[in-house]
Amino acid sequence: MPSETSELVLPQALEEAREAAQQAGLPYAGGVPPQLAWQLFSSGEALLVDVRSGEERKFVGHVPGSLHVAWATGTALTRNPRFVRELEAKVGGKEAVVLLLCRSGKRSALAAEAAAKAGFTQVYNVLEGFEGEIDAQQHRGVADGWRFRGLPWEQD
Repeated sequence: MPSETSELVLPQALEEAREAAQQAGLPYAGGVPPQLAWQLFSSGEALLVDVRSGEERKFVGHVPGSLHVAWATGTALTRNPRFVRELEAKVGGKEAVVLLLCRSGKRSALAAEAAAKAGFTQVYNVLEGFEGEIDAQQHRGVADGWRFRGLPWEQD
């Protein structure tokens, strides 16, 4: 078991994401593209936490084996005041390597910021999100996002 003073050794890609985040002035550890998130999650190097509402996970789909802590709930997407406490309980502590996923990467960035401000040291935003950005025709999933990239997902 590593001592509390030993430094966590991160995969090179996360070190690069951390450096880019510092240069960009982000308050959290950084952003990772969906393909890298899947690689880190599927290899056990990181936990993947879906921060979308329970309804989004159920009706739009989710990544198999991902954890769930809603950043906001209900149709009005009311901010979950217990988010940080629930996240810490789900991932086992503030030192865990955590990748946060939402619909487009915006809510997960806000969640990553809140987690970092609460003392999480290795929280990353999954860029593009599960469904991707909305296009000119008001559609998602046609240019980017987890599903667009052909990464594993399932629907209840």
